[in-house]
Amino acid sequence: MSDSTVSSDFRSACEREFAELHRKLDRLDEAIRGNGHPGINVRLDRLEQDAKRQAKLIWLIVGAGITAATSGIITWITG
Repeated sequence: MSDSTVSSDFRSACEREFAELHRKLDRLDEAIRGNGHPGINVRLDRLEQDAKRQAKLIWLIVGAGITAATSGIITWITG
């Protein structure tokens, strides 16, 4: 084999590998950004917002329970 054949084979192998890497990077970019549908960034932001709302709701329920229990105890003590 001549040097030009080896060089050509090596070049074509590198081009195939780079093409495969570009396809994979494009798929990752599409998954992160979304490309017309919610991507990972948007979905993560929505999950974080839901977690904040859920934490506030839990504190509201706990506060209401403590208030109700305290009112019941005060009513029971004062008769």
